Amino acid sequence: MTSLAGAEGAVVTPGPRNNEARPGVLLAEVAVTVMALVWGVNYSVIKYGTGMVPPLAYNGVRVTLGAVALIVVALIWGGAAPSRRDALTILALGALGNGVYQIFFAEGISRTRAGEAALVVGASPALMALIGRLRRVERVSARGITGIALSIFGVGLVVLGRATSASGPQGGSLTGDLLVLCGSVCWAVYTILLIPYTKRLSGWYILALSMAGGSLVLLVAGGPAILAVRWTALAPRVWLALFYGSFGALVFAYVLWYRGVKVLGPTRTALFANLQTLIALLVAWAMLHERPTAWQVAGAVTILSGAFLTREPASEQA
Repeated sequence: MTSLAGAEGAVVTPGPRNNEARPGVLLAEVAVTVMALVWGVNYSVIKYGTGMVPPLAYNGVRVTLGAVALIVVALIWGGAAPSRRDALTILALGALGNGVYQIFFAEGISRTRAGEAALVVGASPALMALIGRLRRVERVSARGITGIALSIFGVGLVVLGRATSASGPQGGSLTGDLLVLCGSVCWAVYTILLIPYTKRLSGWYILALSMAGGSLVLLVAGGPAILAVRWTALAPRVWLALFYGSFGALVFAYVLWYRGVKVLGPTRTALFANLQTLIALLVAWAMLHERPTAWQVAGAVTILSGAFLTREPASEQA
């Protein structure tokens, strides 16, 4: 389904090759399913956390904790460290994908419903496909295009559902949705540009350096907010939200995401991971009492249908 230009013009295929064992593909699909579960729950966790702590302070601390954990793991199990040039490039990409993205995401989700934000993120696969096509680094099959179109249509249903949602604090916000969408653009660019490095560098160092790049941006942007928070006075539930959003969503889930991108490809991984949209809706309904509208349910079903269509057998991969 996907084909990406690697280092020095070579063409690499991040999806499963014809000679790759099917069990390896199935394990990758299980990994991104678990990732979707962790991230789906995290929407409500972040919504709660940013309601107790300013968004920039909350994200600055949780991303920094995640970066420190990943750096320790990389130093122990990462093997050969990347060259200085590669390290600086990954830091820069991380500043976009884990820094600027997180600013948009946290500020957006603090202004809109958690479930609605998850559905807006459903546009990410289409954005990845578009950016990959423009850069001539990705090919998408007819079946994949159909799945992407369904996902885009599903996001449209979500936007329509926002107009019918309840007003007030629990209602959707156009500003919040647009901020989340801007973050999705940053994430899509980051993911596409990162692919060549996943083929020749240690995944642990890629994760650690990209997260470190994001933490630098967030510490600069959120420094004053972090210093203004009385961290010792926070309730245990707030700390639990921080630890889940850091070690769960940014360490454990990112490892699973990296595995999916390397085996299944960026667009297919993102579409398959759209399971998080349904999970986020259900968790937000249970935890935050965000009752989804009929239009939003229809959008979630459509997005998930698009994800299913991208699950092409290994024999159909380019």
